Amino acid sequence: MRLGDIYDFLDALSPFASQAAWDNSGLLIGSKDDVIAQIYLSLDVDSSLLEEVLPNSLIITHHPLIFSGLKQLNFAKYPSNLIQKMVQKKISLIAMHTNFDLSHLNAYVASKLGFEIKESKEFVAYCDVNQSLDDLALHVKQVFGIENLRIVRAKEWIGRCALTTGSGGDLISKIEADCFLSGDLKYHQALEAKENNLSLIDIGHFESERYFPECLANYLKNLPLKAIMSNSKNPFEYK
Repeated sequence: MRLGDIYDFLDALSPFASQAAWDNSGLLIGSKDDVIAQIYLSLDVDSSLLEEVLPNSLIITHHPLIFSGLKQLNFAKYPSNLIQKMVQKKISLIAMHTNFDLSHLNAYVASKLGFEIKESKEFVAYCDVNQSLDDLALHVKQVFGIENLRIVRAKEWIGRCALTTGSGGDLISKIEADCFLSGDLKYHQALEAKENNLSLIDIGHFESERYFPECLANYLKNLPLKAIMSNSKNPFEYK
């Protein structure tokens, strides 16, 4: 299948033009005239993934491998080392990042938690949960398989919950809810939230976005190519 046809399909599903201004979603490696034999879906590109990907494949990731302009290609360092392997194996790359957050991923993760989205404001989905903070935290732990969960306790009862997958700490000042679920939360963001009477649950960056492959796979079933759900490895370990 022609890479350009796959790109057009993905663009219709989740328009690349809707991505945030700082983002770099879209076709990152390859030409639209390339012929693709199979598709791999993953949160990121890493070395272990490239070992299993066959030549003449397309990888569709959530996170862009290339975020800003590269001033040099040092093939001994990330990300140039991965780019070199992909060019050698004729592997193409498309990233669907903030555009897919807006169109699909927040809603998919909310559904995994059993929540119904009542309102969406850009990258924040709002749900009515009506439960205690402790019960909500226990539920998140069980669904996401997180053994140790970081929380900020500002309110004991959570009526309205906000959700942003990935890294949403910079949005804290705009949240209009009793509790905010997101990942990569920093100390000073936690302090700000507590002082502003907003509870937080850190759901992890990898943990909340690892659903990208299975979410996108649901929409690729009618393409005349096999879509292989893979995933990169979480660089963090928990002891």
